[in-house]
Amino acid sequence: MPFTNLNSTHLTEVEQAAISEAINSLRALLQPIAVNLTPEERKRYGSINELNKGIVNKAKSFNDAQPALSSPDVDWTEFTNDYNMRTFIENTLQSLYGMVKDLESSKILFDFDNYTAANADYAYTMYKLKSGDVGYQTKYDEMKQFYSRTNTPETPTEP
Repeated sequence: MPFTNLNSTHLTEVEQAAISEAINSLRALLQPIAVNLTPEERKRYGSINELNKGIVNKAKSFNDAQPALSSPDVDWTEFTNDYNMRTFIENTLQSLYGMVKDLESSKILFDFDNYTAANADYAYTMYKLKSGDVGYQTKYDEMKQFYSRTNTPETPTEP
């Protein structure tokens, strides 16, 4: 073969179905806490920065160690529940981000393999067309629209 497959490991249909099922199960489990904020709400509520995380952590630490010093105006049970959920979600997001990055990298390699193979197929189509073989004109006409007239290292030469 004139090109190298950069990623030739493939999942079976059964494995793909299991992954899809697991993602659907995960979505269903997360649905009760899933919130879709509008862009305005995202801007309004923002994201807690590291300094503010320190404030939250210190308040929790004092409440855990010396609850008598904590404000009676704060629902500390709800505070703890929120704290535990944000910690869980942060850890879950880190795991998911890692998987997303890995999947994106794998997709890049599969895309490259497909693109390289498609270019080789187009070059073969041009070769067969120039050789006068029957049946290649329609394929050539439909594929050539994706190639510019200027030659680059990635595109085959137009006849």
